[in-house]
Parts: sequence; structure tokens; C-alpha cells
Amino acid sequence: MRRALITVFAALLLVGCVGRPDPEPAVLRSTPPPWDAPRDAISYIQAAGLPELSLGADEDPWILEISVQYRGEDIEIPAYIGIDRLRAVQAPVHTHEPGGEVWLEGEEDRASTLGDFFNLWGVRFGDGCLGDVCGDLTVTADGQPVDAPTELTLRGLDQVAVSVS
Repeated sequence: MRRALITVFAALLLVGCVGRPDPEPAVLRSTPPPWDAPRDAISYIQAAGLPELSLGADEDPWILEISVQYRGEDIEIPAYIGIDRLRAVQAPVHTHEPGGEVWLEGEEDRASTLGDFFNLWGVRFGDGCLGDVCGDLTVTADGQPVDAPTELTLRGLDQVAVSVS
């Protein structure tokens, strides 16, 4: 019995001493791809000014496809953009799997923009730039050209294509 109490006490001490590491700061990368999903999404959620939702927040879902082409090459959008698994939080706009399927979930998802998505991904986007390339940036939403891509509201769209050459 005494041995069991000592083991339980030691386990409680260890659990109490282990904490989550402080998140790395959000950084917008102006580099060529590949661009992975940031590990510490909480920093990116906060930097984008978006609400921190629990991982279980799945109210009012909307799914759309986003494709990215960089100098003629298709870029894979990684899983877990906007999801911080360590802290069990997600942004209203995020990805679950690699590919182009982007989820809008939670009551706050209606205001999510394409600019928010790239901020959560940690990739410079806007003013004619994507990553390290500035110049011929084009964005279409459901086949129509977009004049202000960072402000493009994603809710209600089926497909967004981003291309830079």
C-alpha cells in the first residue's frame, strides 16, 4: 500500500511539473515553398485577431477548395493550418487533411477571409505577393477574378484559386 501511495505521489509531482512550452511567435514567411503548417497555431490565430475555438467547435460548417499555384507548380496545402493540437484550439478557418479542403467552422466563421487563411498558414500574401514572389498574383473565386484577394470572404464560395508567376 505504501509503495502504491509513493508511486501515485511521484506521478502527480511529475504531471504537475510538466507544462506546455511557450508558443513560437507568428512569422509570415517570404520564402519559396514548401510551406508547412505552423506547429504553434495559437500564435498565428492570435496574430490574425481570430477567435480561439475548441477543437470540438463544429457549428455551422462550410467546406471549400483552395488551390495554390506557384510559378506553374501546384502547391499542396498542408493539414492543420489554423489548428493547434497541443493546446486543443482551432481558428474558424482551418484544414484537417493535406490537400485543398478548407473548413469554416464555429459561429465566427462567416467573416473568415483569404487573408486570414494565409496569415494562419504563415505565408506572406497580398500586395501582389505570395511567399517570395511579387508580381503577377491572380486570384479567382468560383471562376471570377478577385480584385482585393486578402479581403475575400470565404463563406459561400466553393473554389478559390491562387496563382503567382
